[in-house]
Amino acid sequence: MQPLELDRVAGTYLGLHDLLDEPAVDQSLTEREKTLRHMARGIVAREVAPRAPELDREGKFAHESYQALASAGLGGLVFPEELGGTGDSTVAYAVVMEEIAAACGATSLVFMTQTHAAYPILVAGSEPARQQYIPSLLSGTAYGSMAITEPDAGSDVSSLRTTAVPQGGGYRLNGTKTFITTGDRADVMVCFATTDRTSRRAGVSAFVVEASWPGVTHGSPFDKLGMHGSSTAEVFFDDVAVPAANRLGDEGAGWSIVMRSVIKSRISAAAQGVGLARGAYARTLAVLRRIHGSRVPADALHELAGWRSRIAQGRLLLHAVARQVDADPGTSPGRIGLMKQACTDLGWDVALGATALLGPYGDLALFGVERCLRDARVTRIYDGTNEIQRLLISREIANVIQELP
Repeated sequence: MQPLELDRVAGTYLGLHDLLDEPAVDQSLTEREKTLRHMARGIVAREVAPRAPELDREGKFAHESYQALASAGLGGLVFPEELGGTGDSTVAYAVVMEEIAAACGATSLVFMTQTHAAYPILVAGSEPARQQYIPSLLSGTAYGSMAITEPDAGSDVSSLRTTAVPQGGGYRLNGTKTFITTGDRADVMVCFATTDRTSRRAGVSAFVVEASWPGVTHGSPFDKLGMHGSSTAEVFFDDVAVPAANRLGDEGAGWSIVMRSVIKSRISAAAQGVGLARGAYARTLAVLRRIHGSRVPADALHELAGWRSRIAQGRLLLHAVARQVDADPGTSPGRIGLMKQACTDLGWDVALGATALLGPYGDLALFGVERCLRDARVTRIYDGTNEIQRLLISREIANVIQELP
């Protein structure tokens, strides 16, 4: 292909998503959810997708892309109107996440991290804390982070070393967090620390910490395989004074807050997986059309047929579990894990297959297929690795086996 043709293909995929919608999948969506998807798709096409290559190439933070989404009112989909949200369903949030991730994985990571930072404050914060912090996170006037992972404590929250020692009617916070999304830019962080290490999970508490407070510092953003438009950094807490009013819930309630919050975060990751699969699939169709015209080889069509089937299945699973969460926030960890593992594996598998199918064209940054592959890798790691998800699923299967006659 000539350079002019390459440029034409790079933009073609943006118009494919309406064509690629599956009516059978959309049957489960409400009119409101379809309207929000249509709105998000338009904003993504105008504001997010055109910036995505530069964000990836230059490692620039996706500020403008996120602000475009937030200014349209999409930043607070699952939050009540009185806090600046729109009171929409978790399904609506998932379908909007799909649209963003299909165009720019990094922007979708910034988008979901804002939700993840605000959500623990919603479920466990006092009313003054909700009013103080949530509206600015939803509007994008402040950035937020969830500070859980430590150098020696990843998925095992019970082994946290960051301490919160009661002192003077508040707490003194000391410790190091790592792999913190938006950690170098966050104005507000929800930090999980232990008030009693001997109690393990029962000793973990959650606190809202402002980055401007004395003793809060951060490291330089890490260089990463993908998600270049979203920063990841270490955060350090050195004798940080935290008011008691900034504790979320009771002392020792941190574990339950984590478990309530990961439901939303794993839905986010699953939606990213579906979106990245869709993005890789649509880009592949655009490139094949330009290479072969209307006579795409049968072996390529056979491969595309398998991806289309898996993407439809992934979307159905994502939407069904999100709908279940709206009906029952206590949906089991195994069911949530099944969705997260299957959908993020889907994103990786389709992007990997697309780079192989396109050969040298799949390796060109211009088309964004290799970016989908790099961005998809981390979705299988964060919000509970897919190995952890299989463990949760297997425990539920073991319980079922025990109940068999």
